Amino acid sequence: MPFNRTTAAVLFFAASIPAFAAAPFAPTPACEDAFRETLYALAIPFDSSAFVDNPAKSTAALLTDAVAAATPVGGAMPARELLATFAMTLRDIRYRRGGRAPTTGFDCSGFVQYVFAKALGIDLPNNSASQFNFGDGVTRNQLQTGDLVFFHTHGKRVSHVGIYLDNGRFIHSPSTGKRVRVDELGDRYWAKRYMGARRPTTLSS
Repeated sequence: MPFNRTTAAVLFFAASIPAFAAAPFAPTPACEDAFRETLYALAIPFDSSAFVDNPAKSTAALLTDAVAAATPVGGAMPARELLATFAMTLRDIRYRRGGRAPTTGFDCSGFVQYVFAKALGIDLPNNSASQFNFGDGVTRNQLQTGDLVFFHTHGKRVSHVGIYLDNGRFIHSPSTGKRVRVDELGDRYWAKRYMGARRPTTLSS
């Protein structure tokens, strides 16, 4: 089955708050925030009345309905949107040096490699320095969703990588003791360490 907006939404929701997935929708602040954040990540407007009017449905079913309603007929996700959506399902997974899977945790390059492999079937190199030599270079003002952004966090060479989202945001697995999260390129720490960006060939077309 193709990975489309509906399946991405269910994966995102299950990864974010598994306890809500099978339960009926409850109009509580926590549950409403979960829906709002999930739909925001998929660029779908949030309408709380649609959920309150269907109290018998499970939250997963309601979410699927919302995504399906916003999806054009035959509308599989573009590659860039698919990458960003799938990457967002992995937020809050812990950092682990050498990690390459959600069950073990991710380091920065393992996170990027996993997202590209699972979302698009693209096999990226397995460390940030090698990934920096993959694809085409792009300037900062040319960044698009799915481009790889690189930093020097140890010494002066590339040692960290993330996936660009939009509006100056990128998602990555930062470091020991932290979890996959979204940060801003303009933040002082990352701005000082930014080294450039690459666009995997599949995204250049």
